Amino acid sequence: MFGRTACQLVKELSSAEKGQLTDFNEYSDMFDQVVKECSTHYLELQSLMRKIQEEGMDIQTARNADHFGMVIHHLSLMRNKRCLMAYVYNRAEIIRNLRWKIGPVLPQEIHEKLSYSEEEYFKNHSTALESYMSELELDLTVDMVPPKDPYIQVRVLEDIGEVLLSDQSANLARHSMHFLKRIDAEQFISQGLMEELTG
Repeated sequence: MFGRTACQLVKELSSAEKGQLTDFNEYSDMFDQVVKECSTHYLELQSLMRKIQEEGMDIQTARNADHFGMVIHHLSLMRNKRCLMAYVYNRAEIIRNLRWKIGPVLPQEIHEKLSYSEEEYFKNHSTALESYMSELELDLTVDMVPPKDPYIQVRVLEDIGEVLLSDQSANLARHSMHFLKRIDAEQFISQGLMEELTG
């Protein structure tokens, strides 16, 4: 049945946890099947159009079996395209949001879930955002929610070593606790190297 694979692809997308990427490689066969089905519909549509024209009939006014076959192939092609576009758009939106949440470097477990074109999209988006922020001389990825206090208490989860912060130099050894400016700690928190201590 036409459109079943495309519908299944969208269902897989909607069944995933909101904001989480599924492994593209897991569904790449299904994606390729939908693209192949689109090509088949297009070829059938072109074949039926030629057949109607060869019979000397007007494509706009003909109402025979070939006309209705054209309509079915055209609608199936459009539906498959919409499903593919929804799938790609939703993945692209998640990838854009990852840049804001995680930063310019993706963890390996997320990186493995991306296709090559998605990796390139992330790099290009990240480069454009970095360029814009450098023009503004402002880091837009810090403090997505306005802080109550500019300083926070953090625990280091992974050994980072000696780093130069905006107002001091600090040795960020594993399991050590520090009182840092939020702007200095955000990048390490987003990379999973630190956690904010609350309460």
